[in-house]
Amino acid sequence: MTFLDDLDWRGAIADQTPDLAEHLAQAPRAVYCGFDPTADSLHVGSLLPVMALARLQRAGHTPVALVGGGTGLIGDPSGKRAERTLQTADQVEAHVAGIRRQLERFLDFEGPTAARMVNNADWLGQISFIDFLRDVGKHFTIGYMTAKESVKRRVESEIGLSFTEFSYMLLQAYDFLVLYGRDNVTVQIGGSDQWGNITAGTDLVRRAAGGKAHGLVMPLVTNASGTKFGKTEAGTVWLDAERTSPYRFYQFWLGVDDADVVSYLKLFTHLGADEVAALADQVDERPGARDAQRALARAVTTMVHGEEATEAAERTGRVLFGGDVAGLSAAALAEVFEEAPSLDVPAARFEGEGVGVLDVLVEAGLAASKGEARRLVKGGGVRIGDEKVADDARQLTAADAVDGAVIVLRKGKKSVAVVRLS
Repeated sequence: MTFLDDLDWRGAIADQTPDLAEHLAQAPRAVYCGFDPTADSLHVGSLLPVMALARLQRAGHTPVALVGGGTGLIGDPSGKRAERTLQTADQVEAHVAGIRRQLERFLDFEGPTAARMVNNADWLGQISFIDFLRDVGKHFTIGYMTAKESVKRRVESEIGLSFTEFSYMLLQAYDFLVLYGRDNVTVQIGGSDQWGNITAGTDLVRRAAGGKAHGLVMPLVTNASGTKFGKTEAGTVWLDAERTSPYRFYQFWLGVDDADVVSYLKLFTHLGADEVAALADQVDERPGARDAQRALARAVTTMVHGEEATEAAERTGRVLFGGDVAGLSAAALAEVFEEAPSLDVPAARFEGEGVGVLDVLVEAGLAASKGEARRLVKGGGVRIGDEKVADDARQLTAADAVDGAVIVLRKGKKSVAVVRLS
């Protein structure tokens, strides 16, 4: 399949300019996508355009990732109900650096189709306001700009649209013109909310340079219930491991509904049609088994965080179902058992001879009395971490704590309590 055939099969095309397929078929093209530096990390909602750049590169085209160090100082009104809070230049610079590091995980920056990264601060910071009005503004009428859906919605809202954000469309159009003339970039891709900005760029290339440029946008991804993709009760799912741990990231994908998992496999992995079809059959034949979700979680987590982090996330997840805790850090255990009952105990109590396991079982709520705790131990139903407690006189000491900070107590297969040494 061609790049567009593949994207179409994956359900990843919302709109495109005429003759794009012919343009891509004629020769390898340089294609760019812009990323707004509103944070120092991309989130899972950014994966669709990032994956599109990676697919383009696999099809023999050159991806260009533009990080908006200049436009980030303004803020894109597209898809936003209210005006963004303006960021300082230092904030934007820090965000640009973080995004740059993440994009390098997805794109190959060596070889004949080596990806390139550009920052529009390099040219937007050089052009004067007068020159911008003369060279760019003269090509656009107010009617043209207000007819764009992203602008129209905000103009008609109670909040309105400031001149600052109104100018964003022209800045992005100028980006396309610069890249067209400097790097022979002829295609821009983005989310469906970028259609107005992208077509403004293709129009500017035609009017100011007499050239032909193209655009393609991908759909807004939602889940089966209509909720915007990437939003959870805990907030945004980030690609940065410091913001969203690999374990939480893996669990996000593992928790995808059966109604969404096949479309997500198409959109967010490089799995082919046969592999996706086989997983789709498993969803139909074994609903609730989550084989497709595990394949999705493993593929995306490996792509974002690497094989080692994925294996650690899977190992951590197995702990929930009675798996071994050996090798997990205190932080990982605290995370996986975040919703389990917990008990804060002064670390000093665990010095010397320590604390009797029966007392801790009662204090942690795993037993109603020491008598019940004793019966649990004698019945072989109590574990400290991975160790089965055989003696009801067993004492817990600091040596039982992972990283000297967390003791995991288990009653049977499902009841867990976390003792935190404070």
